[in-house]
Amino acid sequence: MRRIILIGSILVVAIAIALAFWSNSKEKASSVGPVTLITRLNSDILGTEPGGSRDENTDTVIMQIGEGLVGLRDDGSVAPLLAESIKVSSDGREYQFKLRKGVSFHNGAPLTSAEVIWSFERYLSEESEWRCKSDLSADGLAPISAFKAQGTDTVVVTLAKPAPLFLKILAKVDCHGTAVIHPASLDEAGKWRAPIGTGPFKFNSWQADRYIELVEFDSYSALNSPATGNVGNKTPLVDKVRFEIIPDSTAARTALQSGEIDLLDGVAPSDVTPLKKTSGVTVVSQPLMDVYALLLQTKDPVLANPQMRRAIALSIDVQALARNTTNGTATANSSMVPVSSPYYKGGHRDLIRRDIALAKSLAAASGYRGQTIKLATNKRYPQMFDAAVLIQAMAKEAGINFEIETFDWATQFDRYADGDYQAMTFAYSARLDPTFNCATVIGRKADEPRKVWDDPMSQALLAQSAAATDDESRQMAFDKLNARMRELTPLVVTYNPPHVIAWRSGISGVKTWPALQQRLWGVSKKP
Repeated sequence: MRRIILIGSILVVAIAIALAFWSNSKEKASSVGPVTLITRLNSDILGTEPGGSRDENTDTVIMQIGEGLVGLRDDGSVAPLLAESIKVSSDGREYQFKLRKGVSFHNGAPLTSAEVIWSFERYLSEESEWRCKSDLSADGLAPISAFKAQGTDTVVVTLAKPAPLFLKILAKVDCHGTAVIHPASLDEAGKWRAPIGTGPFKFNSWQADRYIELVEFDSYSALNSPATGNVGNKTPLVDKVRFEIIPDSTAARTALQSGEIDLLDGVAPSDVTPLKKTSGVTVVSQPLMDVYALLLQTKDPVLANPQMRRAIALSIDVQALARNTTNGTATANSSMVPVSSPYYKGGHRDLIRRDIALAKSLAAASGYRGQTIKLATNKRYPQMFDAAVLIQAMAKEAGINFEIETFDWATQFDRYADGDYQAMTFAYSARLDPTFNCATVIGRKADEPRKVWDDPMSQALLAQSAAATDDESRQMAFDKLNARMRELTPLVVTYNPPHVIAWRSGISGVKTWPALQQRLWGVSKKP
């Protein structure tokens, strides 16, 4: 009996100790406070409205907040996101999206077909400046003729013609994934207020040129499949995400080394080696599908002649340019098809070879007499500025005179959008499909001044690449586009950079992919 009492006493004491330990642990955990993951943007965002003004930084923030019917996997293929299932009619023109159950917006309202239709109407409205509007309009790659709701959980979209790339267009990162947003994102007067989406993080605050802060959406409805690209399990694992705006790359690297930020996505080439030597910092890299290029305004009197544009291309040593502007981390490329694409083969692998004698001959034949050509660039992206300096020096050897004009990024982007330049060093963010890469540059300048390649034959080839349902036909279209681009030279593609991410110890779950958009769901931080 005494032994039983003794054992019982010991058990009581053990339980008391365990309860005390649990209580202290809980109190200690709660005293840590919210866990905030701090990352960096190299400039401020352009807005918070899905489908509004965009660049890579804006895409990054909005894609944490909003989700569309479908999204992209790491390999560029499409998977359902807000859609539970997708049925396509036998003629390839009707798409029926059944919505997932249990999904709610950040304001607590349930996702229904009404919000999907409202979002589509907003994106395709006459006043909309949504990047994908032209793709889904009458002359686009996948023209929508009608969309309607069938009950509260189904949306039917009808196309004017079969379009194999329709779902990929909806999922494009630069089009914000055609994010479904709640009408309460607008105020009573119909003016944009703040995004109310269904994504893993909610918009919290924005201090211009300082930071953007998002908070965990604790009612987020995650998929059960593994996270990949912008789909799968996107459960948020931190309480807050804070995007610190740090324009200077060296300052950003120092901030990571000192612990002021936790994560540095898009590490500058010059900072890769110092970060690899920093204790407690992990650095990973993956080929990126971004395209860096020299844009040439074909409407400009000096550059209107293809021979002159060809002369400029032949004056550039793209291997040396790629090596010297990216510290040897990029891969030289003269094709709009990125080197990591399965369609990068044959003639796409052939670099434009520098030929100063031929460049001089072609320039003279075009009527060029040494006129100054203004070359727009910026210092937000050091690679673009360094490329401008090298292009200026290389072209000088062929008697071609560039004058560098350095703008802040917002001004340069506006000039790009308006087609207001003679020449410009520029970069196109990853599209994960060569048709979309080519579509960024091909089009009618009268409709979209940002298009650099206004050529009916190229537009027809682009349409062929979008309509083809087999790889062989698509490859043929891309091959012809590549040959046509080298003949007309509306731009000079120079290289594809790597995607380099660095993070401090205590951070886990970070993953690279062929796009530069940061994905912060699934990333955790030890308190």
